[in-house]
Amino acid sequence: MGKLMRRLSTQDQNFKQAFADLLAFETVSDPELLKTVDQIIADVRQHGDAHVLKLTQQFDRHPAHQFSDLELTQAELKAAFEGLNSEVREALEFAAERIREFHQAQKQEGWTYVDALGNTLGQKVTPLDRVGIYVPGGLASYPSSVLMNAVPAHVAGVPEIIMVVPAPNGELNPLVLAAAHLAGVTRVFTIGGAQAVAALAYGTETVPCVDKITGPGNRFVAAAKRAVFGQVGIDMIAGPSEILVYAEGENDAKWLAMDVLSQAEHDTVAQAIFITPDEQLLNEVAQAVEEHLAVLPKAEIARTSIANRGALVLVKDRQEAIDLINQVAPEHLELCLDEAQEMAEEIRHAGAIFMGRYTPEAIGDYCAGPNHVLPTSGTARFSSPLGVYDFQKRSSLIMCSQAGVKPLAKTADILAQQENLDAHARSARYRYQ
Repeated sequence: MGKLMRRLSTQDQNFKQAFADLLAFETVSDPELLKTVDQIIADVRQHGDAHVLKLTQQFDRHPAHQFSDLELTQAELKAAFEGLNSEVREALEFAAERIREFHQAQKQEGWTYVDALGNTLGQKVTPLDRVGIYVPGGLASYPSSVLMNAVPAHVAGVPEIIMVVPAPNGELNPLVLAAAHLAGVTRVFTIGGAQAVAALAYGTETVPCVDKITGPGNRFVAAAKRAVFGQVGIDMIAGPSEILVYAEGENDAKWLAMDVLSQAEHDTVAQAIFITPDEQLLNEVAQAVEEHLAVLPKAEIARTSIANRGALVLVKDRQEAIDLINQVAPEHLELCLDEAQEMAEEIRHAGAIFMGRYTPEAIGDYCAGPNHVLPTSGTARFSSPLGVYDFQKRSSLIMCSQAGVKPLAKTADILAQQENLDAHARSARYRYQ
């Protein structure tokens, strides 16, 4: 027992290489995948609704006979919301309100100031005109993804929010539709895959083209998002789910083990890493993981995930753990110790940090408030959680006064001459001579 997850120690001679191998993973560089996705995008651009309908019938076995069958009405969304039992409806509303409240604090406003020369400078903040949100579909789909994508867009002031969600065999989780109603989604199409991304990016006869596409999906969706970037904005190229749990001191190994499994049950290629300086705790967590797997409904997925990409890592001390955490730049990081806030100050790279023993990652997925769309695969080194700022853009404001333009224009004249841009120099010179 307790041998399912690989064990590593920073004292092992080959630890650096073994740890690097553990982290190595690439989702969207397969040439055949990219070739397939490129062809889908080209066909959708050429044939529009007809090709999206064809692929939806083929891949999702959707019973739709015409493209109009793939769009849901606002009445259907409202009916799904009203049809929920009161406990579930109240939970969804509670989560939505917390997510809205958190994202309201992120909203950026424009600003201006007048410099010492009398020139007005500043920044104008404008919401995007139209965004597309991709939501994984089927009966095992995620209403939380609807809230996490649509609510910040709504808070940002985006006038049109277009949602795409695949419906295998024509079936949808009513909670997804209820969440779309609650979050203010404008239109919903039951399409998915690379064809849905292409439809959002380039538009079809029915699906309007958007300015940005956000939301998680499978590797075809991720590859399609990368392919259309530039035509539209995207939030990120999302990889498999990740969690890194660090613990020391008094902890319940069963709690920690279940936190590890909370991400492992997502996907066979999800990654779950447990780090501690306490070898006894490491052994207890290893044992508890296997005990939990005996009863979890998604045990086979989780078992494959932790066997292939999971690890139990023994470190010398907290500083070694901090160094490893910053190397991993995990999507989700749990710090289960008394000095969690103090330790968090030393974490430079993480999508979301859950501090203390009473803060499981799972509440972040649903109702803590911060967004659960987070950077994966080490991209937390340079990117951030999805937020209101992803649905706003900024324009610079510059207005020179008659007197204030002179020193600026003279400087521009001199520098433009040095760059051999004569029209630039003359344009500036006219303003001060």
